[in-house]
Amino acid sequence: MSALDQVVAKLRKALGDDLVSVVLYGSAAVGDREEKFSDYNLLCVLRQITPDQLRASETVFRWWREQGNPSPLLLTAHEMRTSTDCFAIEFHDLRDHHRILHGEDLVSGLEIDDSFYRAQVEHDLRARLLRLRQKASGILSDNEILLRLLMDSVSTFCVLIRHSLLLHGFEAPGRKRDVVARAQEHFGIDPEPFVTLLNLREGKGNPKATEPEKLLAAYMKQIGEVIDRVDVLAK
Repeated sequence: MSALDQVVAKLRKALGDDLVSVVLYGSAAVGDREEKFSDYNLLCVLRQITPDQLRASETVFRWWREQGNPSPLLLTAHEMRTSTDCFAIEFHDLRDHHRILHGEDLVSGLEIDDSFYRAQVEHDLRARLLRLRQKASGILSDNEILLRLLMDSVSTFCVLIRHSLLLHGFEAPGRKRDVVARAQEHFGIDPEPFVTLLNLREGKGNPKATEPEKLLAAYMKQIGEVIDRVDVLAK
């Protein structure tokens, strides 16, 4: 029995009729999961969420975390319908790339309020870039740790670049390499920093032959180019 089958079985046993749906989302849902860097992301939709449900799921969530995965997100069906405006990025990802593991499909037909979508994409891009600079400033002389920081960050930036493409009305695939190629086509970015990091994540590159500080500079420059493309959109 796979890890996903196991967690669904445990959740069904623990939560019973309160469990409406279990949804797999993220890289694993589009076949883009990398064993060393990716985990399984789950959304559990419950009929109600009180301390009773949290207590019932505690041992399941603890077991799931011990497998190296984050705790599932918990939402009620009402919260799914009413919170799309403040989590537009997350709900677009969820609707576009998901697998229903159990129960009702409340995702495929979800209507998303895009009122704050552009602002959220720009905010997250800028916030992630600021955080990258902040972390890099304290480890710049340690090539190994700096390179790991860059590899850890590239998946999130690919997600945000995907949403930058969607904001411009361009088709945006789910796989990270396809996103980078589409951004090169439509935004004119240099894909090399992203491709280098994706290769290293997949064990296809040589970390010792990489100069992390130069890679950081090129990487930040291209992220800045994407931010500028989002910033010029109508506000």
